[in-house]
Amino acid sequence: MINTKFLIAASLSLTLAGCGSMGANTSMYSVHQPVVARTNYAIDINTNGGGGITSSEEGRMAEWFDALRLGYGDRISVDYGDSYSNPVMQQSISRIASKYGMAVSETAPLTPGNITPGTARIIVTRSKASVPSCPDHSTTSDTNFNSSTSSNYGCAANSNLAVMVADPEDLVRGRQTNPINASGTNAAIKANRDKRQGATK
Repeated sequence: MINTKFLIAASLSLTLAGCGSMGANTSMYSVHQPVVARTNYAIDINTNGGGGITSSEEGRMAEWFDALRLGYGDRISVDYGDSYSNPVMQQSISRIASKYGMAVSETAPLTPGNITPGTARIIVTRSKASVPSCPDHSTTSDTNFNSSTSSNYGCAANSNLAVMVADPEDLVRGRQTNPINASGTNAAIKANRDKRQGATK
């Protein structure tokens, strides 16, 4: 004889289990958002008694930049420790950084370890964006009675955004928009049109 009370209790427990495991995000916003992590790379170079950087130190710094594969989105800064900023050395570092299409920031981040007198610390700050919580298939097979989004919702779009963004810092603070130079824009458009008209003649 079948125990109907047992079957009813079992069906109720399965229903409650399904309700308890459903997703709670009923909005169109993903709970998986890009996270930006910063890493500081540092090298100490001799200041040559305040007279700038020697050619050997310039070569060492350039080799270090090459090893880091310095590129867009990286930030270069100089920490002189307890010493005052050295304009001659700052110009030398800016000149080398400009060969990589980079500029030297005015503010340097804090790095571990003391800076030895007579040296300066060159710091390259690199940011990387990722979505560490993806993929998330924890509720893929769960019953959904409240029209909530899946646990993996937004992972593809935000992971692609984190990989493709040129400067991950833009995800943190955005980028300030500058007013468009109308005359410069019109001049570029005119030059492009003149070039096309010349090609068709």
